[in-house]
Amino acid sequence: MKKPGVRQLTPVELEIMKVLWRIGPATVQAVRAGLPSEPLPAYTTVQTMLNILFRKGRVKRVLKGIAYEYSAAAPRRVTVRHAVRDLVDRLFGGSTEDLVMNLIESRQLKPEELARIAQILRESRKVKEQGGDGT
Repeated sequence: MKKPGVRQLTPVELEIMKVLWRIGPATVQAVRAGLPSEPLPAYTTVQTMLNILFRKGRVKRVLKGIAYEYSAAAPRRVTVRHAVRDLVDRLFGGSTEDLVMNLIESRQLKPEELARIAQILRESRKVKEQGGDGT
């Protein structure tokens, strides 16, 4: 079940968050300039989206002179972790095994990615057998 108040990012919000994660604290103009889309959205559109993200608690803002400077409220890795957890809960009933099996069965993973996963599993198993916790 989804936690109250936790909402996934829309595609536009995610693009804005990617800019903030990449460049750090930024004004509306800097965020707009960092967006990959052509033509760029209007300044007021980016400003509105940043205000929505602020109300959702996804960005923080500080008044610098006459303009706000926006920054991500959480690091990218935390946001990704929550999004993946939500995906696993909603689509796979909380089963990460079902997610991984789906990726394998649908051939979403390249052979080199599967090899890397196998290597990580072997290393994890070794650490566990040696009594370590992996940290």
